[in-house]
Amino acid sequence: MVIWQWIGLTIFSLTLLPAGLAMAAGWAPARLRAQLAPVRAHGWALLSLYAVAPLNAIPRLGGASPEMSLALTAVGGIVGVAGCLLAGPARLGTAKGGVR
Repeated sequence: MVIWQWIGLTIFSLTLLPAGLAMAAGWAPARLRAQLAPVRAHGWALLSLYAVAPLNAIPRLGGASPEMSLALTAVGGIVGVAGCLLAGPARLGTAKGGVR
């Protein structure tokens, strides 16, 4: 079970973290810029969705108490929902009004 948590954390760190950081800084490939507008809002949403993985995996991998693991998993869930709530309006604005 621990190996799967390491694999998941590694995959999320290698994919979502760099993409989220680049987008939060305002960078996106030219061919995707129109689809991802506003780029920064999508970047912050992606980073908050990425934050769920370390908040869930690191306490478990570090041998934290079950109560601490559960509390941080709940915090991760709240952060993930916040990311979805941030991405939703940004996506709706893109669909209705085109590039902003």
